[in-house]
Amino acid sequence: MDIIKRMYRSLYNKYGPQGWWHSDNKCEIVVGAVLTQNTAWPNVERAINNLKAEGALEPNIILSMEENRLKGLIRPSGFYNQKALRLKSAMSWLVSNAKKAKRMERMELRGQLLAINGIGKETADSIALYAFSKPIFVIDAYTRRFCAEYGIMEDGEYDDYRLCFEESLGLDAKLFNEYHALIVAWGKSRRAARTTN
Repeated sequence: MDIIKRMYRSLYNKYGPQGWWHSDNKCEIVVGAVLTQNTAWPNVERAINNLKAEGALEPNIILSMEENRLKGLIRPSGFYNQKALRLKSAMSWLVSNAKKAKRMERMELRGQLLAINGIGKETADSIALYAFSKPIFVIDAYTRRFCAEYGIMEDGEYDDYRLCFEESLGLDAKLFNEYHALIVAWGKSRRAARTTN
């Protein structure tokens, strides 16, 4: 769809490069992707900073950590009982598969991530894209609103939206990273405008 390409240029011109996921630490990216489920990013940052302050932002440290201690550190992200279990499962997978994941075909990696307890499509795709640079377009609530606003798609399934972007843009992880971040910037600016009116 040409509108998808046109809107990318429009968003880029308006908001500029976003430079998401500055960290090269795959553990930090995976932790962020898991903790951001059902919560705002500033809360996730507080939880990540708690883990950093304890020197605990490493897969094996999280795996060996007593569960109540882990829950306390990630408490700002909300749903910390569930998320502590999900983090342990994700870290177990990361320890076993981080090196192999680089060589995996993108949908094979996606399938493995979806098999982790508590990891849904948005989280799996975020990990695949941001931690392993696999060209999978991440769909979130902002993307759905963006698609409805500009007549791209409405009321589709998650993978309908994903395929729409992937087929229009070609498989380009760097582009997907930037486009998704720009859509989030668009969504946040729209929300901010509504709250000030």
